[in-house]
Amino acid sequence: MDTSTKSRSKRTYERRSDEERIAELQQRIQDLQHKAQAKEEKAIAPDHAVLKSIPKLARHLRKFADLANANGRQDIATSTWAFMAGLERNLGQDEPARRRRNDARDEA
Repeated sequence: MDTSTKSRSKRTYERRSDEERIAELQQRIQDLQHKAQAKEEKAIAPDHAVLKSIPKLARHLRKFADLANANGRQDIATSTWAFMAGLERNLGQDEPARRRRNDARDEA
């Protein structure tokens, strides 16, 4: 056997007091709470991208409905407007309904 391994001194361990252990556990609890909060905030981000693209989609759908009306396809235009209304209602948007161009011309 190698005598050099026997001659090494053993490690000295320092026992932590109860206060130190409690302080460390409280710090871990705070870290975990911050981590959970950050995770919740991060989970909200994908929904934001969907909500952000709705005005662009609505603009395209409005143009499509107007095109359908102009080409005598009121059935497609009505379906498109109904889809837009349902989408806005499902997303909880309280945006007032915009008037179609044909409705504005008829009143003038």
